[in-house]
Amino acid sequence: MSAKKSQAMANIQARADAVLADKAARGDQSDLFDNVLPEMAAPSVQLKNEPAPAKDVDKANGKRARLLPVRHVERDFFLCDMFDYAMKDDGASMEAPIFTLSTKPDLTVWHWESKDGNRALTVTPSVMGRATMFDKDVLIYVISQMTEALNCERQDAKNRTVRFVVYDYLVTTNKPTGGKEYQRLETTLERLRGTSIKTDIKTGGTRVKEGFGLIDSWTIVEKSPENERMIAIEVTLSKWLFNAVQAHEVLTIHRNYFRLRKPLERRLYELARKHCGNQAAWTIGLELLREKCSAHSHIRAFRSQVQDIQAGDTLPEYRMLYDREKDQVTFYIRDAKKLIAAVASGKSKLSTIYR
Repeated sequence: MSAKKSQAMANIQARADAVLADKAARGDQSDLFDNVLPEMAAPSVQLKNEPAPAKDVDKANGKRARLLPVRHVERDFFLCDMFDYAMKDDGASMEAPIFTLSTKPDLTVWHWESKDGNRALTVTPSVMGRATMFDKDVLIYVISQMTEALNCERQDAKNRTVRFVVYDYLVTTNKPTGGKEYQRLETTLERLRGTSIKTDIKTGGTRVKEGFGLIDSWTIVEKSPENERMIAIEVTLSKWLFNAVQAHEVLTIHRNYFRLRKPLERRLYELARKHCGNQAAWTIGLELLREKCSAHSHIRAFRSQVQDIQAGDTLPEYRMLYDREKDQVTFYIRDAKKLIAAVASGKSKLSTIYR
């Protein structure tokens, strides 16, 4: 290591040690980088890697909490196994902007093409609208179950059709379990089936230009005798998504993903998780980020939304830093040790912040 890098590391470590010593003296257990990088941290919310309690500072001040509450703190004993495995998202839909950010029916046809021209995707909605970022929860749940079955070498993991209990899905994805949620799920399944994808993005090592729905079909296989409420359903994944899962082209996502209120927050987290990978940081121009998010808003409005999310500091595992001069957004990991090591190595673009 050069003398310059050694000095940079020494300066970083000295600052970190000073902050930790001060916090320890005050009995403060908040994140190290809340004070080391005050210009990047949220002014009112300190997000940890673990789920925060539903009663937080915003609620105490009469404001709506920035994160959804943890709705199922005391889970039923028969759900224990479900919470032992990690939630998975497929890499293809994390990369390409398939899902709309709109919470109202989005009837627009969306076309996306990678900068190198090697990948393209066209999303065509049904009359019910394009599938939303919240509709994607069903796919995440199904993909997670299928991935776990593959890891356990179960034979049924080779089947594109997955059966699950609706109540289990609602609890796992941090949703209420009232009657309206069962009705919403039926609408969600219809949007997923009706949203048509035409793409040549490779999954499972196979590149085929074809059109398909996000799911091929869905079926209610069991209803409650009391109120006709769906109890269990079957969902058949498209071959495109199924190939991605079979090839283990999936990434683990943080459970706090299901506590994010805004569709844009969820999309930004996906992109950070996909592109940071083993890196400490990832930088992207704002206009390109808007394209990757499939945002219909004007660039000025999108810039304002990104800055609001940066100030809220709600993304699990990552923080955001908007550079107005360069009109770029940098996502960087929350893990203090990994971040310090990356800055000290000089491989991270965040190095200049510490000089």
